[in-house]
Amino acid sequence: MAFLEFHEISKTFPGVRALDRVSFEVEAGRAHALCGENGAGKSTLLKILAGAYRADSGTISVAGQPFHPTSPNQALLGGVAVIYQELNLVNDASVAENVFLGHMPATGGWVDRKELHARASAVLARLGLDIHPETRLGDLPIAQRQLVEIAKALSRNARVIAFDEPTSSLSARESERLFEVIESLCSEGCAVLYVSHRMVEIERVCRSATVLRDGSHVSTYESIAEVGIDRLIEDMVGRELTEVFPYHERPQGDVAYSATGLTGPGLRAPVSLSIREGEIVGVYGLAGSGRTELLKAIYGAGRGTLEIGGVEARVTSPREALAQGIALAPEDRKKEALFPLLSVRENMAVAWRDGCMVHAETESRSAQQQVERLGIRLASLEAPVAQLSGGNQQKVVLGRWLHLPLRLLLLDEPTRGVDIGAKRELHEAVAALAAEGVAVLLVSSETAEVLGVSDRILVMREGELAGELSRAEATEEALVRLSLP
Repeated sequence: MAFLEFHEISKTFPGVRALDRVSFEVEAGRAHALCGENGAGKSTLLKILAGAYRADSGTISVAGQPFHPTSPNQALLGGVAVIYQELNLVNDASVAENVFLGHMPATGGWVDRKELHARASAVLARLGLDIHPETRLGDLPIAQRQLVEIAKALSRNARVIAFDEPTSSLSARESERLFEVIESLCSEGCAVLYVSHRMVEIERVCRSATVLRDGSHVSTYESIAEVGIDRLIEDMVGRELTEVFPYHERPQGDVAYSATGLTGPGLRAPVSLSIREGEIVGVYGLAGSGRTELLKAIYGAGRGTLEIGGVEARVTSPREALAQGIALAPEDRKKEALFPLLSVRENMAVAWRDGCMVHAETESRSAQQQVERLGIRLASLEAPVAQLSGGNQQKVVLGRWLHLPLRLLLLDEPTRGVDIGAKRELHEAVAALAAEGVAVLLVSSETAEVLGVSDRILVMREGELAGELSRAEATEEALVRLSLP
């Protein structure tokens, strides 16, 4: 029986039709995937459900009753909660205060601390969360803070809970714990709407799915198991997509980079490795295994005996790395790679500028070349990069380096938070670079990605290089076995 119903929902922003008469239903006791590429309308629909936006037309009903919240707080009062990537919590307040934010039990105008802690403990126990209610929220890891956000929803008796990319900052173990909580919520009769670009999560968590494309409803399936993930992907991109992570054979040249006894922060033991021109080497490992630290050590944070292009070299800073043709696209592009308020042109030109000199015409010409080469979708080179989708932002980071004579490109989780279509486009761009002779070292926590695109794979474990697998040897089981402590 449908518990949550969307009927003919439309929403238009200046110049953009974000949603066009979208209709589908979600049953109680079921996790329902909401799928689509960036720009498909998923976030807009969630914000309408949460009361942050108002639909231009159409209706929503919950448990058969009309539901038209005008604010997130009103949505919560109506039993609907949306859990975003950016949590809506107060780090300096206690866990209990966050759980009952806005409706704390009070006596005579004063907060009843004993009752507050008792109620908070009960809600936390429902989620299997063993945390003292007086704990400062900011002292908790992100995974536990996310569960506190869910506890806040449950304290309002939410019966509809939507998740927007909930595992983007979680380890595999933390993600699995979240999945167990979602299963528990479904068993209690909640209707769960789940948004993620990670199709393996959709398959793991959800029974049914709806696909949006360009703001329109494409399909709804009652059983993902029956239709398969490939069908969802085809619906999302509007064409048959047999390979999300395409592999291209290519000739490999001489050794582009080699390191012996490479050490650095986060590496427990010296690492020795080499990579050839035109080779894509994957790096796999669990969260905290030293994958990111390895890339940063290569990029100037480490020390060791290095050869670049067969010549002994010194790389002790990012500036020296760039001078040797080594570039890094970091894991957190928003914090470590992009200047969100600057234009696309300026973000690309950061690596090209000669000191403080600005040559806008030259920069625009070079940036436009990379926009066309990478298929970056944007309104203008002068638009703030923050306005671009995650996939297009990642292409801007990549395009920044393509103007330079590259030897080695370091990619740290290049497709995290990126939709299926953009993933394929990024991999095609990386494969094209490799075909031109650039060596690529690619870190990914997705086994399908690292298996799909790599010529061989290095596995990190607890700050050490645990092993190396050829493409023929590499399987998901082999990767996991090497990565486990």
